[in-house]
Amino acid sequence: MKIYTKTGDAGETSLFDNTRVSKADARVDAYGEVDELNACLGAARAAAPAGDLAAQLELIQKELFAVGARLADPSARIATRVSKAAVTEADVARLEATIDALEQELTPLRRFILPGGGMQGALLHLARTVCRRAERRVTALGPEAVEPLLLVYLNRLSDLLFVMARAANHRSGMPETEW
Repeated sequence: MKIYTKTGDAGETSLFDNTRVSKADARVDAYGEVDELNACLGAARAAAPAGDLAAQLELIQKELFAVGARLADPSARIATRVSKAAVTEADVARLEATIDALEQELTPLRRFILPGGGMQGALLHLARTVCRRAERRVTALGPEAVEPLLLVYLNRLSDLLFVMARAANHRSGMPETEW
C-alpha cells in the first residue's frame, strides 16, 4: 500500500461517510487541529519518555485519535462500528481525577505564570494552547455538528495539560515565573 493516493491533489479529502470536501472545510480544520495537538503530546512524551505523565500522555493520544475520528464522521457511521473511536464520560472523569492528583503535588497558584520551564513542561504548555485552538475550531462547527462530550473532553484536557506542565516543571526542579 502506497502512502500517497493522489485523491487529494485537487485540494479535497474524504470524510468517513465518503463525502468529498475541501481540505479547507471547517470540519477538516477541526480534526487537523486535534491531529496537531496529538503531535504536540508526542513531542512532550518524547521529552520524558518514562513515568506517569508519559503513560497518561500516551493514553490521551489514543483518545485524540477517537476525537479526530468522531469529527471526521458527520454521519456517525463509525460510532456504532468501532468502540475504540469513542470518548466517554469515564474518560473525562479520569482527566479530572488526574488533575486533582497532580494538583496535590503543587503549590496553589497566586498569580499567572509564564509558559516555559523545562523541555517537557514547555511542550505541555504549548500543547495546552494547541488544545484550546482545537477546542475553538470544534466549537465553531456548531452544537448540531458535534457531540457535546467532545467539547467537554477538550476543555478538560486543556486544564489537565496546564497542570501537567506545572507538575513536569515541579518534578524537574524548574521554578515557575510569575507574571
